[in-house]
Amino acid sequence: MYNSFMQVIVDKLLINYQRKGKGKKIILIHGWAVNLSNLDVLYKNLSKDFDVISLDLPGFGASQTPAGVWGLEEFSSFLAKFVKKLEIKDIYAVIGHSNGGAMAIKAVASGSLPVDRLVVLSSAGIRGEEKAKQVAIKLMTKAGKVISAPLPASTKNKLKHKLYTAIKSDYLVASNMKESFKKIVNQDLRLDASKIKIPTLLIYGAEDDQTPVLYGRLYHELISDSTLEIIGTAGHFVQQDKPDIVVKLIKDFLC
Repeated sequence: MYNSFMQVIVDKLLINYQRKGKGKKIILIHGWAVNLSNLDVLYKNLSKDFDVISLDLPGFGASQTPAGVWGLEEFSSFLAKFVKKLEIKDIYAVIGHSNGGAMAIKAVASGSLPVDRLVVLSSAGIRGEEKAKQVAIKLMTKAGKVISAPLPASTKNKLKHKLYTAIKSDYLVASNMKESFKKIVNQDLRLDASKIKIPTLLIYGAEDDQTPVLYGRLYHELISDSTLEIIGTAGHFVQQDKPDIVVKLIKDFLC
């Protein structure tokens, strides 16, 4: 039985994590620009029936920032090393939210994280459908540079923040990982998803404007043994908007 915050060195990075419960092992992977607390509702509820490990990904929360630029491959490789360092064997399931879902898909598809079940909440990783948004990011960034050129540094930063907030970008929210963010938002996982053969639960919020239901439908078509659940009146953080529904869906799927 575990129930505390702990730290471990993985690939020369100090990683913060927590572990609680007993039984089959589950790994929780949070999304971009947040930390492990974003999945607290899952951690607290699932640890009643499972051995749950939740971590701050490198560059987020209390974990150190990696020196280089990381894409989904690097995060996938890190997860495998994290599991090996903790000597965690026979992982039953991995659960990822948003870009954490994309990392989970990549890790499972590549074989670096062998599991029996996969759960993704509001998963990112479908990139071609958002070309307009990516163009908008580039145009607004250039516009921001031109408009703010004669202004003081503090004013420039405020204007940049407004520009990125207007298009719901996490680019500045996790500025220490901005190069990694730019790399990840250009990586599409449709080919990876088609390789997944294990039972998979896809959960999306009907009102999610960051990773829309369309993504869930596309993943559902690509992953042969998948179930898609769309939660009404829930947004991107579906586990926080509708915690009871999400927890029940996951427990029913895993038990």
